[in-house]
Amino acid sequence: MVVLNRIYTKTGDDGTTGLGAGERRLKSDLRVESYGTVDETNSVIGTVRLHLAAFPDLDAMLGRIQNDLFDLGADLSTPPASVKPGREALRIIDHQVERLEGEIDLLNAELAPLRSFVLPGGTAAAAHLHVARTVARRAERLMVELATREEVGPSAMRYINRLSDFLFVAARFVNDRGSGDVLWVPGQNR
Repeated sequence: MVVLNRIYTKTGDDGTTGLGAGERRLKSDLRVESYGTVDETNSVIGTVRLHLAAFPDLDAMLGRIQNDLFDLGADLSTPPASVKPGREALRIIDHQVERLEGEIDLLNAELAPLRSFVLPGGTAAAAHLHVARTVARRAERLMVELATREEVGPSAMRYINRLSDFLFVAARFVNDRGSGDVLWVPGQNR
């Protein structure tokens, strides 16, 4: 259980933060950047959800994703090497990835195949989903770089990769029931 009695501790005034197992790292550390960008993705998804009154099933999916993103942040904030014997760190598991894949397939099954690249836009909800997608892609790039230096769980890597796919399909799903996707027209303004 998480208990926060005080919001500020002053321990980060020196530019460091504590990881899940207590190790201190610079706030600019790649691991901190990775889980910070996962948190940013979560915040953007929270904004998306303000625009989904007409899509309760999609809103529920995004609610589950927001919870998963806290799990992913916990996973990333606890390097495997820092976990003490007899303790178990919270990790993203294959079931979470599989659920996300199933939801992608469910949403995508109702969409026409793409014949062009999609420009971010359409409805407000879709535009926010595209912003969330690009932030998730940034988190993925950071996690890929982190994985070249330190261990990152394979399920965590698969989850963040599938998340951007989910957000793309969700944007198309919302636009399909609204004003439609905004399609790229190559060389249109030459």
